Amino acid sequence: MAAKAYAELDELLAIPRQRGEPPLFLALDQVQDPQNLGNLLRTAEAAGVHGVILLRHHAAGLTPAVAKAAAGALESIPVARAVNLVSALERLKAEGCWVVGATPDGRDEAWAADLARPLALVLGGEGRGLRPLVRRACDLLVRIPLRGRLASLNVATAGAILLYEVLRQRQGVRESC
Repeated sequence: MAAKAYAELDELLAIPRQRGEPPLFLALDQVQDPQNLGNLLRTAEAAGVHGVILLRHHAAGLTPAVAKAAAGALESIPVARAVNLVSALERLKAEGCWVVGATPDGRDEAWAADLARPLALVLGGEGRGLRPLVRRACDLLVRIPLRGRLASLNVATAGAILLYEVLRQRQGVRESC
C-alpha cells in the first residue's frame, strides 16, 4: 500500500514552468532501501527538486517506512513511477533537460560540470549503481571525488552532495527551458 498517490510524469514537467524555475528532477535507478529512498526524498524536497522519478519494479515504493524516513517530505514533493526509466529520461531530454548520471567512474567531478542548466540528476541503486542502458541515456556522467579507501558513497549521501552542488551552482541563476 502506497503511503501517497503517485503523480504522472506530465504533472512533474509542469511544475518548473508554473514556478518559472529551471527544471530540477531526481531519477532513481533501482534504489531499493526504504531508508535511502526516504532520505533522498527529504533532501530532494529541501533542495527544491520539482519531482522524483522511481522505477515501478525492482525499486522501493512509497511505503509507510519510506514516508517515516522522509519525515514529512512526501507531503510536498511529487513522485512519479516509470516502467522504463530510459524512456522517462528521453522524455525529460525532449523537454529541454540535461540528463546527468552519478557514478564513481564519471568523466567529470560534479563541481566541474555545468549543473545550473535544466537538469535531471540520475542516481543508481545500492551496490550496482546505474544500469548500462541508463548510463547510456545520460548526457554526462559525473563523480564525487573520494580521497579515502572506499570506492563509493551511500546513494542518499551522494544524492545530498550532488543536489546541493546544483543549488550552489544555481545561486543567482534564473533560466528556464
